[in-house]
Amino acid sequence: MNTKIIKLTGIACLTLMLSSCDKDFLVQEPTQFINADQLADAIVKNPDVGAGSITGIYATMFTTGTGGTTSQQDYGQKGYDVYMDMLCSDMALTTSTYGWYRARITEYQAPLDYTQLENYQPWRYYYRQINQANLVIESLGGNDVEPEDEETQHVLGQALAMRAHSYFYLTQFFINDVTASWSSPTLPIYTVPGFIGNAKSTTLDVFTLMEDDLTRAIEYLDGYSRPSKTEVNKPVAQAILAYVLASRGDRWLDVVTLTNEAMTGSGAALMSDDDTRDGIFGGFNDVNSKGWIWGVDLNDDIGLSLVSWWGQIDAFSYSYAAVGDNKGMDIDLYNSMDADDVRRDQFLNNPASSRHLQPIYKFYDADRVVFGTSQIVKADYIYMRYAELLLLNIEALARSGQEGPAKIALADFVSQRGINPLYVTGLNGQSLYDEIYKQTRLELWGEGKSYLAMKRNKATIKRGSNHLSFVGVEIPFDDERLTFEIPLQEIQDNNLINDQN
Repeated sequence: MNTKIIKLTGIACLTLMLSSCDKDFLVQEPTQFINADQLADAIVKNPDVGAGSITGIYATMFTTGTGGTTSQQDYGQKGYDVYMDMLCSDMALTTSTYGWYRARITEYQAPLDYTQLENYQPWRYYYRQINQANLVIESLGGNDVEPEDEETQHVLGQALAMRAHSYFYLTQFFINDVTASWSSPTLPIYTVPGFIGNAKSTTLDVFTLMEDDLTRAIEYLDGYSRPSKTEVNKPVAQAILAYVLASRGDRWLDVVTLTNEAMTGSGAALMSDDDTRDGIFGGFNDVNSKGWIWGVDLNDDIGLSLVSWWGQIDAFSYSYAAVGDNKGMDIDLYNSMDADDVRRDQFLNNPASSRHLQPIYKFYDADRVVFGTSQIVKADYIYMRYAELLLLNIEALARSGQEGPAKIALADFVSQRGINPLYVTGLNGQSLYDEIYKQTRLELWGEGKSYLAMKRNKATIKRGSNHLSFVGVEIPFDDERLTFEIPLQEIQDNNLINDQN
């Protein structure tokens, strides 16, 4: 963990400690958050406090219970990455001993029942992040402030980007079809600290806020040299905006520009096909990989254990994936890979094993001991890498009418995964879109991005035979089973939302 996070542990822990005290967060000035005046006074006395509250936002991303529950599925951003991978069915629950994810996620009980905690967790988590960002923004002068000094610009830019990041994930989780609901009330907007219970705003209003926030963030983060990959910098903000605009389906030229600039500015590169730290067989456990753009350096001091992404996915960690809650690639997706595709070897291919298609050669703790002796997670978390921006760039090129450049870039990409690229020349229109979508799913499996791609491509999913339920059932992207409901707690506490239902 970087020295800045260690230095600012006090304010980060204060934010997190207070934010977990009370389930009811829809009040005028919640007791679980220090207020903006208190934070502003503290910043005057110690400028590091402003950055410290940003550190609190980043700490929330990997802290357990930040979705407001004690569930062992509640462990920050990576927990919702698993929700998304399972909802879009690219990640199959192949064996279930302890029951995590089975009924409520893989059998779609939660999206159909707003009383289930799986609806509450992402709602609470992302609105918690929004409130923390609003607290920082308010302490720096509010939404209309135009800071002149660089340090304030950099803190404000990160807060704006993180607010937009949370709203983006809310649009994906809680709106069936973004474009179809453009003028419909869908999500409440909060731009100041404290939740007083706002009515739902239209999808258009939410997207307008996200674009405005990210445009300002990109400006304020220009020239910012972050101390570690934990923090948002300009390329990360550009990438988030690219995702936002791509999900609209009508701003592809802007997505091309943003992804090009983000890739260039990131200093990252496509991960190689070897087992080094920078390779796709290296375990995805080191934030210092050249392929990672955004992630967090986890270590013993942080103290994550079996309640973690690694615990749920990695057979070499001391937790569920090692002892009976196995997750593997959907067998039909695996079989769609070219015979020479090196990514086939990221997964155990042994139909006789209960671990068939488990990602034991893609994701693993560096010790590589099945059901390892240590209960402490020290492998890092990845939030964003170069490959996803490259594939989003290729998708945007194709969707914006630039099929020639898209095919050149796609051919180069697949060749670096061991595939003869000649077939790409014959792809046009929908066949080209479909191939880019498939390559995105194959490359980013287990990283929480396939669900976003499913919604962008308006795809229909069909589960392979290694799932425990709904095998062979076709489900379109906008099916209510793939999108969460506004949770019961919000309906009970927010009369303005209640009035709209």
